[in-house]
Amino acid sequence: MPGLITIDENAVATEIFLINYNSQQATRVNNLLPQDCLKYLSNDSISWIDIVGLGNEDKLQELGEIFHLHPLTLEDIVSIPQRPKVEECDNYLLIIVPMAILIDHQGFLLEQISLIVGKNYVLTVQEEGQYDSLEGVRERIRLNKGSIRQQKSGYLAYAIWDAIIDGYFPVLESYGERIEELENEILASPTEQILSKIYQLRQELLSLRRAIWPQRDTLNALLRDEYIVIDTTIKPYLRDCYDHVVQILDVIENYREFANGLMDFYLSSVSNKMNEIMKTLTVISTIFIPLTFIVGIYGMNFNTDKSPYNMPELEWYWGYVFVWVLMLTVAFSLIIFFWRRGWFKNLSTVKKR
Repeated sequence: MPGLITIDENAVATEIFLINYNSQQATRVNNLLPQDCLKYLSNDSISWIDIVGLGNEDKLQELGEIFHLHPLTLEDIVSIPQRPKVEECDNYLLIIVPMAILIDHQGFLLEQISLIVGKNYVLTVQEEGQYDSLEGVRERIRLNKGSIRQQKSGYLAYAIWDAIIDGYFPVLESYGERIEELENEILASPTEQILSKIYQLRQELLSLRRAIWPQRDTLNALLRDEYIVIDTTIKPYLRDCYDHVVQILDVIENYREFANGLMDFYLSSVSNKMNEIMKTLTVISTIFIPLTFIVGIYGMNFNTDKSPYNMPELEWYWGYVFVWVLMLTVAFSLIIFFWRRGWFKNLSTVKKR
């Protein structure tokens, strides 16, 4: 049913944090009740209300009443995941984007974050507060770095979105390192576990691409159209965000090509390893085939009493020694032949290492 809020039973409990600032001062308040936000809303300051957790329907409904949010807006906020988008309502702008957070240099967490940009406030709604990319923005406000405390709410929305986009770069850097590690592992020993890692890498890069690609269209819409809370002075900054998104997409496409190349490299390494095994077996077989032939001849047991031509070597004093010398000569001749042809080159390289 449109406008109906459905709360996930596993959702994190809702907490409200507020940063109120102007050019002279900045105040941070934790664990507010929804009605406490009203006293900070004025034309003389900007309020950033950070809502963490979607587990309390009553708080979300009360916030919706205080900030006059449309029921469909509340539905979009709590319905996860949503495709990145921008929508203008009567007195605010809704922006929904995914935030990527690096986890232990081995993967990333995608979390939906909703921005509601009003005349003198910005609401951010996060699924949970354990990870986010916004601490740098909070520090800029606290320390009065740059011009953020002299700007309007549209600039704060840009700063938050820019921090979200910049959060993708550490994730991409970790994937660059993983690609190098996989390349070294394939070179050392191509195993089925590596093949599984390559497949996982490709799937994660695809998820990352799906998260960032729609943000290009969303930013393009903000640059193309006119919005009440986004004045023309903000658009150059949004254009910079757009450039960052394009840069991220280029890196992701390059990494996807590298991942496909890793798959080809893996198959090539497995094929080369199999060729080396076949080469080793061929050398062994080639050496022992003539020896088997010699042994087979002298194992035919012809009766030497019936004919002087039936293996006269069997009566020789040095006959047994002669056969051994013959077999060793053949074996060493073949070994020297293969050595000169370079078939033992890899073996000698391994020994040197």
